[in-house]
Amino acid sequence: MNPKIKSKRQPSGKPAAPRRARPSGPRLPAKPDRQSPEPARGKAAESQADISHKLQKMLAHAGLGSRRDMEQLIEAGRVTVNGKVAGVGVRVGPQDVVQVDGRVVRLSFSGDDTKILLYHKQEGEIVSRDDPQQRAEVFERLPPIRGGKWIAIGRLDFNTSGLLIFTNSGDLANRLMHPRFEVEREYAVRILGQVSDVQAAQLTAGIELEDGPARFEQLLDQGGEGSNHWYRVVLKEGRKREVRRMFEALGFMVSRLIRVRFGILALPPRLKRGQWMELDPAETARVLQWAGIARAKQKQGAPGRPAVGKERS
Repeated sequence: MNPKIKSKRQPSGKPAAPRRARPSGPRLPAKPDRQSPEPARGKAAESQADISHKLQKMLAHAGLGSRRDMEQLIEAGRVTVNGKVAGVGVRVGPQDVVQVDGRVVRLSFSGDDTKILLYHKQEGEIVSRDDPQQRAEVFERLPPIRGGKWIAIGRLDFNTSGLLIFTNSGDLANRLMHPRFEVEREYAVRILGQVSDVQAAQLTAGIELEDGPARFEQLLDQGGEGSNHWYRVVLKEGRKREVRRMFEALGFMVSRLIRVRFGILALPPRLKRGQWMELDPAETARVLQWAGIARAKQKQGAPGRPAVGKERS
């Protein structure tokens, strides 16, 4: 049972400032040499301050990369706020104009702009936007997104199918992919041959690969016919071709590999290969809560059926 998330507003604890007469005429824009506005008086200013956030966080939310990537971008002098080169840690609000490499970046402060897509990857597709071999790319099948870009949460190699997750939030993508969070990945694996009890113990205790030790959290026998045998495996990291390399280290060849779960998100049975579906606001809120990311003003509508993209030939 998923707990309901309620938005809480903390009282400022400051006495209300006396109301001041406002000059007539149009309101002037903020001066271009300010990185953050001067603290003003009154409820409107307090409300504005409440929704200001660190620049690197907002750029990550806009889908430009992880917070660390954005910090490096800022340190390189490629980001300006109101016409002035920004520094790491500066706070920005809705009134500020943010540019990256001279291009304006649309930042959302409403807190309900995070989007999550589930995609059923097919074998023969790559998770890249730039392939010298001109192979089919998963991004070609995704719907357009305004004011950001789709970020793949983890990758699947050319011959692996199954669940891929996309989001426009760099913060969420980093939280789910970073090794220190140990998010579970579950795969259905078909191999030639059958794992013995001793070999199963090796795979769950840990075996040495060229890039360090690796182990399955779980290894479940799913049966099979003839020389083919199916297993379900769970691991908490996403190194390149890790599942295949672990079985190959014991002499087994993997003939099929399908990712069926990533964290709390499982591959929906009705989602056919080459199709995508977008999570609705309530489902998205549950993912953000599970990932430990606060989401202000989240719309708590009743869960509905996500939109499903039509398969494209």
